Amino acid sequence: MEVKQHDTEKNGNFYIKENGKTLAIMTYVYAGDHKFIIDHTQVNEGGEGKGLGKQLVHAAVEFARKKGYTILPLCPFAKSLFDKIPEWADVRAK
Repeated sequence: MEVKQHDTEKNGNFYIKENGKTLAIMTYVYAGDHKFIIDHTQVNEGGEGKGLGKQLVHAAVEFARKKGYTILPLCPFAKSLFDKIPEWADVRAK
């Protein structure tokens, strides 16, 4: 399953769809020129237990690295992943 992104000047999301149905979505909002806040991650019915939420947060980490951004993970799920995965510390907002 492919992670896709929708991005505007103010906010955006990463999502995974299958057969036209959104299985998982993670939303973010920009906080200044070089930082964004992950505020919500949701895995819908049919997507549970497949690691989709982690794939979405990982896509956000890669996006931040590419753009030179930092991430403030306010979403409890995203925060728990950042706490468990030290390799993502380079993009975590201080």
